[in-house]
Amino acid sequence: MKTIVCTAMLGAAVFVAAPLAHANEDPAANPPNCSAADMEGVRAGVEASTSAYLFTHPDVNAFFNGLSGLPRNKLGPKLKDYFAAHPQTQAELTGIRQPLVDIKNRCGHG
Repeated sequence: MKTIVCTAMLGAAVFVAAPLAHANEDPAANPPNCSAADMEGVRAGVEASTSAYLFTHPDVNAFFNGLSGLPRNKLGPKLKDYFAAHPQTQAELTGIRQPLVDIKNRCGHG
């Protein structure tokens, strides 16, 4: 029980602190729609869409599950090979991620 409570508290602390890392202290320096809330809203939407995609594409989900625990230097080549063999999957995942890329670029976080 103690471990669950500590884990929940740590998760809550990270959840609360994460948006603050993106917030500029000077509101005048933030372009419109570039607040921490905007960034986190887009990120949440992209994460939800990615989750839905993986649940509806079990083969892609299985591939990504198979990457768990691999060292970083092995991930790049595996992803490159997979996407070369599955260009439609790459295009779909790129499209899902695009709103996050767009807001990061527009707001100067890219």
